[in-house]
Amino acid sequence: QVQTLESGGGAAQAGGSLRLSCVVSARTFSTKTMGWFRQAPGKEREFVAAISWRNADIWYGESVKGRFTISRDHAKNTIYLQMNSLKPEDTAVYYCNAAQTVAAVGGYDWTGLYAWGQGTVVTVSS
Repeated sequence: QVQTLESGGGAAQAGGSLRLSCVVSARTFSTKTMGWFRQAPGKEREFVAAISWRNADIWYGESVKGRFTISRDHAKNTIYLQMNSLKPEDTAVYYCNAAQTVAAVGGYDWTGLYAWGQGTVVTVSS
């Protein structure tokens, strides 16, 4: 069973910053593309960002491009999400998971590979 432990969420003002962390079981972390996803109240889970296991490739959802930065530290089995210029619409529960793409209408979607963890709550006020 893959385990993830997300942290770093909290309350922020619009325009502010937060940094999320996710510790991942070593076996998964070392070989998988890892991603961040989020789910706002009443909405479906949304892809935020992903990073390949060799850090060679990074992907972002359209709504966070230019504001969020994903990174990973292999020595700590941890991925990070630096969130700048926060907006109220960034309010959600944020989850990390091993990530993969699946075929979808118009191209592809990102999805998590394993069961979801507890997530960390981000609340942005205007």
